[in-house]
Amino acid sequence: MFSHVHVGITNFERSYAFYSVVMNELGFELKFCRPEQSWAGWIAPGKERPLFLIGLPYDRQPTNAGNGGMTAFLASTREVVDRCYAAALGMGGRCEGMPGLRPHYHPNYYGAYFRDPDGNKICVCCHQPAPA
Repeated sequence: MFSHVHVGITNFERSYAFYSVVMNELGFELKFCRPEQSWAGWIAPGKERPLFLIGLPYDRQPTNAGNGGMTAFLASTREVVDRCYAAALGMGGRCEGMPGLRPHYHPNYYGAYFRDPDGNKICVCCHQPAPA
């Protein structure tokens, strides 16, 4: 459905360090990193799309996080959600909802929410039941 998702940042080095840890926990691979252009992108192993990108806004105007906007990443297990959340907070992310079930979405929805260093809201979620 998506070609790519781009999240605006203000400081490439800080955001790259943050997202490198988060993407590693999710098992995504770095597709490219261009610090001189202040952008980088990740993909799922063996895929060409969709890409998740970070970078300075194209118009070089200030970045701001919108209210109601969120990027959600699919995790393969609930443990990946937990690890990703812990890694994000360890890299300066802010909690927007601890890992846990959200049965108001569906019985197996397990997610965590956090903000990156620029205030962008990120979700990591798993839709699978807990292992027996």
